[in-house]
Amino acid sequence: MIADMRLQPTTLVGIVFSMVGGVVLGVSSFWALDEWLGVGSEHRLLLSVVDHVDRNYVTDVSREKLMHDAIAGMMRGLDGHSVFLHEDRFDDLHEDTTGRFGGIGIEIALVDGYFTVVRPIADTPAARAGIAAGDRVIELDHASLKGRTLRDIVASMRGRPGTEVHLRVRRPGQEEHIDFDLVRAVVATNSVRARPLEPGFGYVRISRFQDTTEDDLAEALESLETEPQGLSGLVVDLRDNPGGVLGVAVDVADAFLDSGLIVYTESRVASNELRLEADEGDLLGGAAMAVLINGQSASGAEIVAGALQDHGRAVVVGVRSYGKGSVQSVLSLKNRRAIKLTTAHYYTPSGRAIQSSGIEPDIQVKPAAGMGRTEYEDLLIQTALQALQGGGGAGA
Repeated sequence: MIADMRLQPTTLVGIVFSMVGGVVLGVSSFWALDEWLGVGSEHRLLLSVVDHVDRNYVTDVSREKLMHDAIAGMMRGLDGHSVFLHEDRFDDLHEDTTGRFGGIGIEIALVDGYFTVVRPIADTPAARAGIAAGDRVIELDHASLKGRTLRDIVASMRGRPGTEVHLRVRRPGQEEHIDFDLVRAVVATNSVRARPLEPGFGYVRISRFQDTTEDDLAEALESLETEPQGLSGLVVDLRDNPGGVLGVAVDVADAFLDSGLIVYTESRVASNELRLEADEGDLLGGAAMAVLINGQSASGAEIVAGALQDHGRAVVVGVRSYGKGSVQSVLSLKNRRAIKLTTAHYYTPSGRAIQSSGIEPDIQVKPAAGMGRTEYEDLLIQTALQALQGGGGAGA
């Protein structure tokens, strides 16, 4: 005999009340947990805004984009260096460390308010097309550069090899602008360039700190050591050097120091704190040194200049550096996304904070009104040479 499984009305009402009560208790528990985790109403506010925009904005915007923009805004609100990294930004990080990227092959800097070509890189689309040092870039892909930053412009000039980019430049001494239609290619950069200045004295420019920099520096110094007694003095140019790989910058400073602290960091998280020391061995054998800096020398460039200055190993010449003394750690998220988050601040061996303060030169040399880039560079180098020949800049 089959039992009668029909439920009485009172039983059904009890089940319904139990289900509703369970849902209410579950939701209450969720929001209680939300509050306990420290997000609570603000978390719900964010989701509410995303929902309103999703349903009411004048054009359709995906919820994924809204959340990405919210995260990006959160990072921007922290400081100027913490950012949300999409998948394509991982490629940018790789390019910065290896020195290989898709682009047109120019070094560019902000000179007298103009985005100016410092030099075209040999055997690149820019060099083959005839772009010259001193050319002022006034348009990129038929759009004005007004209001744009140097970093933004460099990022726009880079891209997938085989794609096109249009540049309009104004060349000093010519009234008419010049248009260039270029096809991006793989550009391999050497971050170190060297040349002799006068007998016994050499010049090395380090444009950034990438994986090959330490080896490139050793080769550059070897090419300069033509005198029987080796180099008597060296000018290291770190102007417009934005930094790069921390470990490489430390290795460059270490190349000229026999011992001592190079840089240390401070953070509210103990695991983010570092103290990096020099190993024995000076590639110059204690020969006199001068370091050139300007307002665009940042991060790793400031670590090198500050360490050599604090140890009395080099005289620093130029104007105060940028003041970017914060450490960014890349923290991975799902689906090849990440955040680059400021986790510590750099300090020079003597305890000077680099962030916002920068490195003050021992000898300040400002460009005179109307002085061109080449003329100013000559003035800096001559000032540095005078300091070296007068006995300044040698290691203790």
